[in-house]
Amino acid sequence: MPRLAANISLLFKQWPFLDRLAAARDHGFAAVECQFPYDHDADLIARKAAAANVEFVLFNAPPGNWRSGERGLAALPGREQEFAHGIDTAIHYAEVLGTRQIHIMAGLANPASCGHAARYVHALRHACDALAEHGLSALIEPINAFDIPGYFLGGFDQAVTAIDAVQRDNLGLQFDLYHCQRMHGAVLPSLERHFAHVRHIQIAGTPLRHEPDVGDLPVGPIFAALDSLGYSGWIGCEYSPAGDTGEGLAWIKTYGQPQG
Repeated sequence: MPRLAANISLLFKQWPFLDRLAAARDHGFAAVECQFPYDHDADLIARKAAAANVEFVLFNAPPGNWRSGERGLAALPGREQEFAHGIDTAIHYAEVLGTRQIHIMAGLANPASCGHAARYVHALRHACDALAEHGLSALIEPINAFDIPGYFLGGFDQAVTAIDAVQRDNLGLQFDLYHCQRMHGAVLPSLERHFAHVRHIQIAGTPLRHEPDVGDLPVGPIFAALDSLGYSGWIGCEYSPAGDTGEGLAWIKTYGQPQG
């Protein structure tokens, strides 16, 4: 079974953010990811992660003003300076936390616009070049229109086309099984078709984004396919528990242990 990482932005929310690192380890996770770590000092997070003995494997670059509705800057003309500053901030956190991959959000924009499409490729090249200087990689993730209407990167074929256009070895696909199932349905063919670009995977049940086994996501066949494909990375458990996080982790017993 592939290795599971707890997304501490959504799991263990009965604890303060920094205490979720120890909670993840107490529940068997050897690794964590989060959406945004920037409300806390990087050194403090690193100390908490070291004390809990968990690896910090992924977080998002700053997305602009999240509270006002922004969902990334990469595809937005006129936000170049803010985007570049955000990448610098993400690099600082990655180096302190020992994180090697950073997800870069595209933003709300029309994918049919040449201006947005060109800006997106240019921004990703800038980010990849900056990250490469520190041995880091960038990820992009298609997001379904139910969760974020108007998100620029709305499909997996579009994401792969962008990766090919950017032409940087340190750019890969963040394959969220939940988003794929919501957008396209047949998740296994999409996973197999795009697997060569996959660098990180996330999972949640569909359609309510609860535990992976709640809904119509074929968890067992997915894990079997990943084993067959030779996937050795982490799978981020980025779901909202239907109830208590710990009680909801019973689904893992069906498929193996969190750390693989």
